[in-house]
Amino acid sequence: MLRVGDRVVFAGGAHTVVAISGTVIRLLSAAGQTTVVALGYLLAAEDFELVGAAPAPKVDPLGLLETLPEKVVQAARTWERHLIEVDTGVAPDAPKGTRPRPEYDPVTHSLAARQRAKAVELTAAGTRTSVRTVERMRQRYREQGLWGLVDTRYARAVKPAGNVDARVVAAAATVVEAQTATSTGTKSRAIRQIREMLDDEHGPGVVPMPSRATCYRLLEALSAAKYTFGAATTRRQAANKPARPYAVTTANRPGEQVQMDSTPLDVMAVMDDGVIGRAELVLAIDIATRTICAGVLRPVGAALLLARVMVPELMRPGWDAALAMSASRIPHQRLISLDTRMALAAAKPVIVPDTVVIDHGKVFLSEVFLRAANTLGISVQPAHQQTPTDKAIVERTFESINTLFCQHVAGYTGRDVTRRGADVAERAVWSLPDLQELFDEWVIAGWQSRPHDGLRHPFTLDQAASPNDAYAALVAAAGYVPVTLTGEDYIELLPADWRAIGDGGIQIDYRTYNCPELRPYVRKSSGVSSRAGRWEVHYDPYDISRIWVRAQPPPRRLDHGSLDALQRGRAAVRRLHLAGFPQDRRTAGPGRHQRDDRRGDLAALLRRADEGSGSGRALARTRSAHLMSNHLPPELTTAALAAPAAPEPGPSADPPPALPASEPEAEQDEPPVLVGEVVPFALFDPFADDLEAGR
Repeated sequence: MLRVGDRVVFAGGAHTVVAISGTVIRLLSAAGQTTVVALGYLLAAEDFELVGAAPAPKVDPLGLLETLPEKVVQAARTWERHLIEVDTGVAPDAPKGTRPRPEYDPVTHSLAARQRAKAVELTAAGTRTSVRTVERMRQRYREQGLWGLVDTRYARAVKPAGNVDARVVAAAATVVEAQTATSTGTKSRAIRQIREMLDDEHGPGVVPMPSRATCYRLLEALSAAKYTFGAATTRRQAANKPARPYAVTTANRPGEQVQMDSTPLDVMAVMDDGVIGRAELVLAIDIATRTICAGVLRPVGAALLLARVMVPELMRPGWDAALAMSASRIPHQRLISLDTRMALAAAKPVIVPDTVVIDHGKVFLSEVFLRAANTLGISVQPAHQQTPTDKAIVERTFESINTLFCQHVAGYTGRDVTRRGADVAERAVWSLPDLQELFDEWVIAGWQSRPHDGLRHPFTLDQAASPNDAYAALVAAAGYVPVTLTGEDYIELLPADWRAIGDGGIQIDYRTYNCPELRPYVRKSSGVSSRAGRWEVHYDPYDISRIWVRAQPPPRRLDHGSLDALQRGRAAVRRLHLAGFPQDRRTAGPGRHQRDDRRGDLAALLRRADEGSGSGRALARTRSAHLMSNHLPPELTTAALAAPAAPEPGPSADPPPALPASEPEAEQDEPPVLVGEVVPFALFDPFADDLEAGR
C-alpha cells in the first residue's frame, strides 16, 4: 500500500509520494517537478517499483509444475521446506507452537550461520551441499518461488531441430517451403535436395549431414501444419491461410451477414441431356442462425438465388404436416400478419440479408446480381481472393451437407477418388429437378431442426440450438421483421429469355408451354425491335411448371372498362398458370407427384434418397433425353382443369393437389390484357393461386 513519503520509480525516474487523494497520486521528482497520476495507471506502468519495499510474492506456475515428473516436484518442495526453516527457524510443516532448533534460531544465530548449518545437515543426510548452493537456492526461491527450485534439466523445452547443424536446418526449411507448389514427393527426395543445396552453397562435404532418421524427424518437425508430404490440395490451402489472427464471425440478428458460395456436390446426377455428372450447389447461409436461406443446383445466376432467399419456402404436395412452419418454434402467427404467404410456408424462416459475403466467381459478379442487390439495399462484400477463411461458415456447411445429406443419396461419390466406389455412375438415378426437390426437403427436415454446435443460447450454454430455435430467440431479442419480396419483384429476379410465340406455344429447354389465352399472340411481334419481335419470358429453372410472359402495356390509359379487362386477363392468367405445366415425355414412369413415402421424418427421406426412384439410371436417362410434343395432352386442357383429376389407383401413389376451377371469362372485343400498367407479368404473383385454392 502506498503512503505519503514512499519513494517510487515511475517514467524512468525516482519520485516521492507527496499527496494521496482517493485514487489520485501526486508525485515529486528529484528535479522538483510534480506529477499527478491515477493510482491504477501508476501501478500498471512497466517500470513501476516501490523503493525499499520487499519483493512481491510470486505465484507458483502450477500448470508448468504439473508437466514435470513427480520426483522432480517433490525434490523442489523438499528444498522449499529447508529454505523456509533457514529464514524463519521453523519448518512449514511443524506443529503450531514448535520452537526453532538451536542452530536455526534467528534470535541467537545470524543468517550466514543458519545457512552453514543447513549445508552441514544436508551433507550429513547424503546430499553433498555447499553454503554457496544454499545461498543460490534462497535467491532463486525469492525471485521465482517454487519454480526456481526445480531441476532445470527437466524443465527444458524440446528444440524442434534438436542439435542439428543450423546450416542443415536452414537448408531443410528452404526445401520444405519450395514443396508448396510442386507435386507431392517423399522425404528421401527432400533429403537429396538438402544435400545438393549444402554442397552448392558451402562446398561438397563441408557440412556433414545427420543420420537418415534424424533427417526424417527434422523434416517432420519443419513440415508441421504445412502438409508438405500430404495431399497437394491441402498443402495449397494451408499456404493460403492468412497470417493475421483469426477472428470468429459473429452476428447479433438474422440477416446481419449472409455468406454465399458454390461447390460441386459429392453426388452424381443425370443432367438434362442424359449425361452423368456432378451437380454444382450454390448456397446462402445466415451467420446468426445458421439457416440455409437457399440452395440451388445447376446455378443459372446468383440473382435467382437472391430471389429464393427472400421469398417463403412453400409446402409442397406430399410433404408431411410436421414440416410446416406452423408446427415449428418460428413465430408463425406474427409472420402471417405481415405476409399471408406464411400460412402455406414450410418450417424455414425468410431472412432478408443486410450484407452478403461472396467470392469472386462469375455467378456472383454478374451485373444482374450486383444491380439486384443494390436495388434491394443489400451490401455486397467480396471475400479476399484465395482466402476461404473470409467465408469459413459456408465452407464448413458444404462439408456438413456432404456428410449429412450427400452420402445418403444414390450416386454418392465420396470426397475424393480414394473414397470413391467402383459403380458410382451406375448408381446415379436422380435427375437434377428430383435431386433439387430432395435437397429442399432435407433442408426443412434434416437441417433446420437439427441442433448445431455453433448455436448456443447465453442462458443454456450446455445445450445446442437448432437454426429454427436460434431464429425464434433472435427475433424476440432483436425485433427482426423480414420484408419479403412481392411476386413482381421475385419474377424480375428470375432468368429471362426472349422467345417467339408459335402455334405450339413457347418452348424452353425442350419443354412446351401453351394455353388458349396465348392464341391472340401467336406469330405476332412484341414490338421490341432489338429482339426481333420476340417476347420476354421469365422462368424458374427449379420450377418447370410455369413461365411468365411480359406483354406490352395497352396503348391507352387504364379506365374502369380497362380494369375490367384486366380482371378478365387475370382470370386468363390463372388458366395459363394451371395449363402451363410443360409436356415432357422424359417423365415416363413414376414422376414427382407419385412418391410412395412422403413422411416428415428424416430417416424416410434419406432412405428414399438412397434407394432412388423408378427403374434406375435407364429411367432417369429416358426422362432427361426424350423430346417433347408441342401440344397439351387432353388431361391438361382448360376443360379438364375445371375440376380436380381423379388419382390413379394404387397403394403407392399420392393424389395430385386439387386445382381451382377457372373463372368464367367475360365476352370481350379485344384480346385480354395479360400485362398492364399495374401488373407487369402475366403471372403477377407466383403464390396467388395457392392462396386462393387454400393449399
